[in-house]
Amino acid sequence: FLSSLVEKGQPFNLRNLALRMKKAPVPPGNYSSLKATAQNLFFTHRELTGSKQSSLRAFKIDPNPGAVRSILNNVSSLSLSLDRKKVLAKTNGNVYVFDGSIAAGITASAAQVKLNNWTFSVDPREEWRQMFVDAWRMERDYFYDRGLHGVDWQRELDRHLPLVDRVTDRSELSDLLTQIVGELEALHIFVTGGDVRKASDDVKSGSLGVRVVRDENAGGYRISHIPEWDPDYPEEAPALLKADPDVRVGDVLLEVDGVRVLDVAHPALLLRNKVGQNVLLKIRLTEPNVERPVLVKTISTGEDSNLHYNEWEYTRRQEVEQKGESEIGYIHLRAMGTSDMNAWVRQFFPVYRRQGLIIDVRYNNGGNIDSWILNRLLRKAWFFWQPRVGQSTWNMHYAYRGHVVVLCNEWTASDGEAFTEGAKRLGIATVIGTRTWGGEIWLSRNNPLVDGGIATAAQTGVFGPEGKWLIEGHGVDPDFVVDNLPHETFKGRDRQLEAAIDFLKKKIDEDPYVTPAPPPYYRRPDSPEPEFPEPPPVPEPREADVMPIAGD
Repeated sequence: FLSSLVEKGQPFNLRNLALRMKKAPVPPGNYSSLKATAQNLFFTHRELTGSKQSSLRAFKIDPNPGAVRSILNNVSSLSLSLDRKKVLAKTNGNVYVFDGSIAAGITASAAQVKLNNWTFSVDPREEWRQMFVDAWRMERDYFYDRGLHGVDWQRELDRHLPLVDRVTDRSELSDLLTQIVGELEALHIFVTGGDVRKASDDVKSGSLGVRVVRDENAGGYRISHIPEWDPDYPEEAPALLKADPDVRVGDVLLEVDGVRVLDVAHPALLLRNKVGQNVLLKIRLTEPNVERPVLVKTISTGEDSNLHYNEWEYTRRQEVEQKGESEIGYIHLRAMGTSDMNAWVRQFFPVYRRQGLIIDVRYNNGGNIDSWILNRLLRKAWFFWQPRVGQSTWNMHYAYRGHVVVLCNEWTASDGEAFTEGAKRLGIATVIGTRTWGGEIWLSRNNPLVDGGIATAAQTGVFGPEGKWLIEGHGVDPDFVVDNLPHETFKGRDRQLEAAIDFLKKKIDEDPYVTPAPPPYYRRPDSPEPEFPEPPPVPEPREADVMPIAGD
């Protein structure tokens, strides 16, 4: 609104502006993209249920605005013409333009801009040249260091631009972009996406979620491995087990959709283009020795890989539980996003009373929740609640009082590194593992190219109170360097995890945390001698009183 006044040359008074603000006549909700015409205030609305679908709504700019009106559903973007008389909204790939003075919902067919017959003549080389220069320009204007790490950026453009004329497809343009942005030597610069040509014969194979080996004598493919999963979360079980919980290692897959698996090179060939579809298997069980049909809904190869990641994580937790004798908790964070906040809650609260805690950020690919986790680990217990019966609890709520180890490796990246460095600097944890990736100039991905591709700009550097840049180009050094050797890892050993367990067991023996006993209860001076002058001792928790960890 103020910008529109400036455009029209009208004066306005900012004095006591807050007192002239009026509350919009709308209920609480998730609102965004506020746009004002002379007659209406338009905005998008998302339900509080967490839905990603937005609807376009409006109300009159009037002392008596009336009810909020619903204009259009499933809106992805909203903009106004420069004279603020026309509104453009996009939904499901369609474009709608209507008058800003609209008084009710629009008729979609009347407002839709028909794009069916639109065609454009595009010279790919000219478009690639423009995109290359755009990427160069946005690196210049977005990179965190205005000096561009001392690189003569104009010289680099002059040196690389002639090569654009030799580019023959979008992938080669990405290769050339990679070369020029690589001159800045920053690890959060990624070249990805764009209008890349895809093969017409792209085939996605379904998976049963288990491993099989050919066994001619058995007449099929014998199941050689079924990934373990957390039984508290049955939805994470392999697809074949969800269909038939009686299947086990050693059973034999005989047919897929009526075709003998021995008639093809591998059963995966019979699952081509069947991701998410039901397939009918014939399986011979070893116990009891019977053949029976099993209807399975297949999963993608990506979901199959996730099953094995789940297994790795679950078996780490089981190893800590066993070797740590239920005194050490284990948390693994795959990344630092919203789903990993859920993972933290799911894993931390069952073990926050334990004497030791391992926070495993190996293979963590970053995000931006390090401060959220560090905040919880910085909490200190400063008083205790003692109920009439039962164990004491403490304030601050769920403050962790034991010893902490952070596990990291060369695949710990970005915000995983920020968390690791923070845990060291704030005295929260001892770090064990190998030096991390070394990328700590953060990015925002807000400099896309015209075809949706991007050469990201590393936009925000990180430095410490000592006045030195942190992590970038080097990584976080662990307090104790422990490497997982390839052959040992192949055999199933996790030396880094073993080192963390041994370190914490020693720390717990040397310095266990103890909940203080409650003081004597208050007694009036003239009261008789109490039968129990001291509060009863806090009983050791029984097994039934201990919150189970996942898998118990």
